[in-house]
Amino acid sequence: MLEDLHALVAFAQAGSIAGAANRLFRTPSAITRQLQRLEAELGAELLDRSTKPPRLNALGTRVLERAREVLQQSDALRSLASSDSEPHGLLRIGLAHPLAEGTFIDPIRALTEKYPKVRVRLSSERTNELFNRMLAGELDVAVVPFPEGRTAPAPLVTKIIATDRVEIVQSAKGECKSDWKSLSEARWVLNPPGCFLRAGLIDRMERAGLAPLIAAEIHNMHLQLAFVQSGYGLGLLPARFVASNTSRGTVKVLRPPSFELRLSVAIVRVGRLGALEQAVELLENGVRRLFKPALSHGRAAAANPKDHP
Repeated sequence: MLEDLHALVAFAQAGSIAGAANRLFRTPSAITRQLQRLEAELGAELLDRSTKPPRLNALGTRVLERAREVLQQSDALRSLASSDSEPHGLLRIGLAHPLAEGTFIDPIRALTEKYPKVRVRLSSERTNELFNRMLAGELDVAVVPFPEGRTAPAPLVTKIIATDRVEIVQSAKGECKSDWKSLSEARWVLNPPGCFLRAGLIDRMERAGLAPLIAAEIHNMHLQLAFVQSGYGLGLLPARFVASNTSRGTVKVLRPPSFELRLSVAIVRVGRLGALEQAVELLENGVRRLFKPALSHGRAAAANPKDHP
């Protein structure tokens, strides 16, 4: 029907069948058939054929107004689905709790400044809840952490964009040693059950016949870090977060033997996003840049013996 609506609009603009044919590079007979097909589809005559040349009747004029609206909406839909058009519309981004901290405003701001027609709606949830919301059509894309080698369940699509080392930290005045026995005797400030970082730590300690003494279960990294800095307990935090949220000398890194815990950071989505695709690519690049300092910080910490008790 869209092609027939185009013929109706061209007829109204040109004022004749021949003029519409010239505008659409078709024959007059082809335009006549399109108009007749549209009338049959709607079950009513749109042209007054008692005059020469025919003209739109009263109903045809009203249909013409709606036809123009439909064609405009059709063009907007094509633009929305095209990855070549300027990004526009609502982009719904999910951010997993372990990554939800202040520096993530930088890639979001860069996205909205470059593409002012994009409106961002940001939600922070547990990783599994973000997956459920994407499958329900409530989110377009999510930034989430994974254990190395893991991906989101099908049909979600995972793109790993960065990695980070996870550090055991204590306050600058802390005196805990970096052997596993000492670590098992210290208090810990960790994420609640269900966190793969917490599970990785517990698994490593259990292999040594030990278990952590958990003094606080907190779902907010900033609050975890504040407890660590106060000396309340040890923490398990991503290196990038520690580097960007502490001044030198406020915490110390502990590196026990045979412990290398890393996380992958990924962009997860259901599928392609048409006109929003370029905006998602910019988001990916912005998140990737956030983690570059963490990699160099991790290497520096490993090389500096003053960072280790």
